[in-house]
Amino acid sequence: MQFDLDEDRALLKTSTREFLEKESAVADARAVMEETPEGYSKALYHQLGELGYPGILQSEDDGGMGPLAFVAVMHEMGRVAFPGPFLELAVAARALGACEGDVAAAWQAKAAAGEALVVLASAEGTASADPTVPTATFDGTKVTGTKTFVPTGEFADALLVETTAGLVLVERPGAGWNARRLTTIDHTQRFAEITLDDPGALVADPARAADVLADARRCGALGASAAILGLMERALELAIEYTMERQAFGAPLASFQALQHRAADMLGRTESTRSAVYRAGWALETGQDNADYLVSVAKAFAGPAARSVCGEAIQFHGGVGFTWEYEPHIYLKRVKTLELFHGSTRYHTEVAYNALA
Repeated sequence: MQFDLDEDRALLKTSTREFLEKESAVADARAVMEETPEGYSKALYHQLGELGYPGILQSEDDGGMGPLAFVAVMHEMGRVAFPGPFLELAVAARALGACEGDVAAAWQAKAAAGEALVVLASAEGTASADPTVPTATFDGTKVTGTKTFVPTGEFADALLVETTAGLVLVERPGAGWNARRLTTIDHTQRFAEITLDDPGALVADPARAADVLADARRCGALGASAAILGLMERALELAIEYTMERQAFGAPLASFQALQHRAADMLGRTESTRSAVYRAGWALETGQDNADYLVSVAKAFAGPAARSVCGEAIQFHGGVGFTWEYEPHIYLKRVKTLELFHGSTRYHTEVAYNALA
């Protein structure tokens, strides 16, 4: 099936690539992601806020452009291994828009404008970040419990916390969160374990919270799949560029048939991922009945495919492929992180399988 973005979304994709290549190329972003505590540029996120990017998942009537535009943006962010919690911020802004009350509305406006960092705090325990029944509680005034793998949670202005009573908005305490930074292999992203015993405001009762969280997880999986597509696409380009420059036995590595066959396999996986991701984005945008299934298919396929492509990209670079100075390891680590979060490969494989049963 031939699929093309409409004029507005194609222009958004092009302008996003130009902006990111200018403001956040991997070489420029490495110092930020490797050396700053928060791992991303607050000034750059402020620019994104001024351009309206954090609110992109909202409907056009509410100032956004919807899921398909979100896919296009995340695709481009994947290409530069864009550091920080943009995916989580965009999902939280959409989730707050579906919640109730003045508190949710106020924080949704700030999140969508990029004026505040709000992220979902859902996972409990370090064995997996897949959805589980929450144990964190809310007694009407205070949230009590521990949340793990909270993306950039240590530096968030507010958390949208999943509890047994529904979704609760918890503002950052004056002294900061009781947070413990979690060490991961991916230095484009920070995670924290946050122990809560703080005041909060209920913004969605259990029934509404179930719908809000289902949509947030769906959009999170879609955005993660699109970012994975960008990562594997750029990793393939890096591999090809290197083999065209590097020579052996007086000829470019790219001239050797064995490497050409491997590159063809990498391209096949990348193009298959592209089809799955954009089909899922279109289904979610147009409200297709099988949108949930297609999102899970895209996420389940993208992770292993990208891990293979990015691993091959390291191999194509030979003895320097795994070294810190080169870029391939950044892409592989980012892919591995995204494969485990927003629903792991195993989780989405089971969801897709059960949808067909």
